[in-house]
Amino acid sequence: MRYQGGCHCGAVRYEVEVDLSSPITCNCSYCSKRGSVLAFTPADNFTIEKGADNLTEYRFNAKKIEHLFCSTCGMQSFGRGAMPDGTRMVAVNVRCLDGVDVGAINIHEVDGRSL
Repeated sequence: MRYQGGCHCGAVRYEVEVDLSSPITCNCSYCSKRGSVLAFTPADNFTIEKGADNLTEYRFNAKKIEHLFCSTCGMQSFGRGAMPDGTRMVAVNVRCLDGVDVGAINIHEVDGRSL
């Protein structure tokens, strides 16, 4: 399905086509503190509508994932990276998608702490 989403203050907005049938939470040091629910989609399914110039990047550990957040409100509504085969992807924070009831979605837990 196609969704609109963005940060808390509205400075960053995007449109994304993403499958919400198996989003994840992760217990790695970064994800567990954020509390995000992530759904993944190919980068071609994601379009920033406004606020690209308002994004700040954070990378840690292997520095492969672009954790992007709004420099105004601090919300990380999505990040960018690559699948193991090199395909570019976007990880969308489902909590930042307009009109999505996260409580109605079956969320899978990933043991990122052990990876």
